[in-house]
Amino acid sequence: MFKKDIAPSTKSKVKSSVQRGLRQNFLDSYPGFEPYIEQILPKKAQLDSIKLPEKSTLYTIDSQPLFYQPQDGPPIPHLKLIHAYPSALPTIQIDRGAIRFVLSGAALMAPGLTSPGGRLPDAEHALEKGTIVAVMAEGKENACLVGALKVGTEEMKSKGKGVVMDDGHYLGDGLWRMPLD
Repeated sequence: MFKKDIAPSTKSKVKSSVQRGLRQNFLDSYPGFEPYIEQILPKKAQLDSIKLPEKSTLYTIDSQPLFYQPQDGPPIPHLKLIHAYPSALPTIQIDRGAIRFVLSGAALMAPGLTSPGGRLPDAEHALEKGTIVAVMAEGKENACLVGALKVGTEEMKSKGKGVVMDDGHYLGDGLWRMPLD
């Protein structure tokens, strides 16, 4: 999604009434962040918005990226926020062989998740199509990708092939490298 370097276009302050709505929308979308919301998005802090290509907006506080929001979608946590609060989002894990493909911006494929080294939740905790997940990498400490699942985890297990995430925000992409100062 953000493969190229991104130059911030317009940065503006978010009105407090809009900020309250964004805060509530973020919590509704990601209840796992609720215990940390005062640290992430304090009520008195100034939230800034930065217009991005691909019709998205990045929201920051004190030049720290929090989340970006595509025009027609929910807010999606920035990887730096996920690294600070790793248990706030559901996670899946890719095997070592898939890491280089994910970090080059390729679509996430089912074999990287269903092979040894990959990890998907059990049937009781299955994730549905459209769920925003953090993608961990085998042997690594932090998430390398965040995005929406194109298929549910049980379907991934049964088919074992195909694209499971078209695009997302990954380590080293334009959103990760974007200068915010």
